[in-house]
Amino acid sequence: MMLNLKAVYRDGKFEPTTKPDLPDGAEVDLTVQGPFVIPPVVTDPEERARILREVVESMRNNPIPLDAPRFTREELHDRR
Repeated sequence: MMLNLKAVYRDGKFEPTTKPDLPDGAEVDLTVQGPFVIPPVVTDPEERARILREVVESMRNNPIPLDAPRFTREELHDRR
Protein backbone atom coordinates (compact mmCIF):
# COMPACT_ATOMS: atom_id res chain seq x y z
CA MET A 1 0.00 0.00 0.00
CA MET A 2 1.29 3.46 -0.91
CA LEU A 3 0.06 6.39 1.17
CA ASN A 4 1.23 10.00 1.06
CA LEU A 5 0.91 11.90 4.33
CA LYS A 6 2.14 15.20 5.66
CA ALA A 7 3.56 15.15 9.17
CA VAL A 8 5.26 17.39 11.70
CA TYR A 9 8.39 16.24 13.52
CA ARG A 10 7.96 17.15 17.19
CA ASP A 11 9.60 15.84 20.36
CA GLY A 12 11.33 13.02 18.49
CA LYS A 13 8.14 11.75 16.80
CA PHE A 14 6.44 12.22 13.44
CA GLU A 15 2.87 13.43 13.98
CA PRO A 16 0.60 13.16 10.92
CA THR A 17 -1.35 16.32 10.19
CA THR A 18 -4.27 14.15 9.02
CA LYS A 19 -5.36 10.80 10.42
CA PRO A 20 -4.05 7.95 8.25
CA ASP A 21 -6.30 5.00 7.43
CA LEU A 22 -4.07 2.49 9.25
CA PRO A 23 -4.71 0.14 12.14
CA ASP A 24 -3.26 1.18 15.49
CA GLY A 25 0.27 -0.17 15.92
CA ALA A 26 0.83 -0.66 12.17
CA GLU A 27 4.51 -0.64 11.23
CA VAL A 28 5.40 1.52 8.21
CA ASP A 29 8.50 2.64 6.30
CA LEU A 30 8.97 6.40 6.09
CA THR A 31 10.69 8.36 3.36
CA VAL A 32 11.33 11.86 4.65
CA GLN A 33 11.37 14.75 2.22
CA GLY A 34 12.29 17.80 4.25
CA PRO A 35 11.56 21.40 3.48
CA PHE A 36 14.26 23.03 1.44
CA VAL A 37 14.66 26.29 3.30
CA ILE A 38 17.67 28.46 2.67
CA PRO A 39 18.40 30.77 5.59
CA PRO A 40 18.37 34.44 4.63
CA VAL A 41 21.70 36.15 4.07
CA VAL A 42 20.29 39.47 5.30
CA THR A 43 19.08 39.22 8.89
CA ASP A 44 18.79 42.92 9.80
CA PRO A 45 15.02 43.70 9.96
CA GLU A 46 15.43 47.22 8.57
CA GLU A 47 17.49 45.99 5.62
CA ARG A 48 14.96 43.23 4.91
CA ALA A 49 12.12 45.80 5.01
CA ARG A 50 14.04 48.03 2.57
CA ILE A 51 14.59 45.09 0.19
CA LEU A 52 10.89 44.17 0.38
CA ARG A 53 9.89 47.76 -0.43
CA GLU A 54 12.20 47.68 -3.46
CA VAL A 55 10.74 44.40 -4.69
CA VAL A 56 7.16 45.65 -4.29
CA GLU A 57 8.02 48.91 -6.08
CA SER A 58 9.63 46.95 -8.92
CA MET A 59 6.54 44.75 -9.23
CA ARG A 60 4.28 47.82 -9.34
CA ASN A 61 6.46 49.47 -11.98
CA ASN A 62 6.56 46.32 -14.13
CA PRO A 63 3.09 44.70 -14.03
CA ILE A 64 2.35 41.51 -15.94
CA PRO A 65 0.64 42.51 -19.21
CA LEU A 66 -3.03 41.57 -19.51
CA ASP A 67 -2.29 39.72 -22.75
CA ALA A 68 0.55 37.69 -21.24
CA PRO A 69 0.32 33.92 -21.86
CA ARG A 70 -1.49 31.88 -19.19
CA PHE A 71 0.38 28.76 -18.14
CA THR A 72 -1.31 25.53 -17.10
CA ARG A 73 -0.40 23.71 -13.89
CA GLU A 74 1.51 21.13 -15.92
CA GLU A 75 3.52 23.86 -17.66
CA LEU A 76 4.40 25.49 -14.31
CA HIS A 77 5.70 22.28 -12.71
CA ASP A 78 8.55 20.17 -13.96
CA ARG A 79 7.08 16.66 -14.24
CA ARG A 80 10.13 14.59 -15.22
